[in-house]
Amino acid sequence: MCNEIPLYRNIVIIGASGALGSTFLTQLAKRQGTEHIYAFSRVKKIHDMPAVTAHVIDYEDEASIKRAAITASKNAPLDLVLVTTGILHEGALMPEKSLRDLSADKFQRLFMANTIAPALAAKHFLPKLRKDKRAIFAALSARIGSISDNQLGGWYSYRASKAALNMVIKNAAIEMSRRYREAIIVGLHPGTVDSNLSKPFQRNIVEDKLFTPEFSVIKLLSVIDQLSPADSGKCFAWDGQEVEP
Repeated sequence: MCNEIPLYRNIVIIGASGALGSTFLTQLAKRQGTEHIYAFSRVKKIHDMPAVTAHVIDYEDEASIKRAAITASKNAPLDLVLVTTGILHEGALMPEKSLRDLSADKFQRLFMANTIAPALAAKHFLPKLRKDKRAIFAALSARIGSISDNQLGGWYSYRASKAALNMVIKNAAIEMSRRYREAIIVGLHPGTVDSNLSKPFQRNIVEDKLFTPEFSVIKLLSVIDQLSPADSGKCFAWDGQEVEP
């Protein structure tokens, strides 16, 4: 990890209307040196921050993701791309407690949101990173995607989708290092954040382990600021600790 705090002039946030995405947006818009933030979400939201422009994206449509990458990089290469999308539950779809709860529909839905969409974002946004200096692509992952850390079982499709995302990140880091030597591709574990994603499960969480979006984002930005190309391909938690595969 490096010691100096870098500037991010051209920034992309995919999932800018979510709890963490919108907080990243607010925090980065305040930073010195920020020139433009491209805020992508399913529904266009107008922001009153001069550095921010809002754009619509369909995470399940590769053509939409490709257009987004072209839009964001048309004036300058990108310094920082954050993918803050993902789902754990949706309507009647809840994490599996046992094998009897598995279904193809659950796996397909969670892999689409948690693995395929970030992978397609990597496909189209990574080539838009600047080549001449340090640039970062970071996607929200989760400690629960760590195979070595799994002691409880359950939550099959969510665990599997995040483990698969971590492999995508590792592969992309290896490939990009051949042409973009200063590129950093990482997964980020935000901890358990007080958001819609964690709402059904908060009663089992110790109070000081349930983070506000502001706390988590400030911690994650501190982690991002310290990353070096040697960290590419890894996953880091909010406290800077590497999450083992």
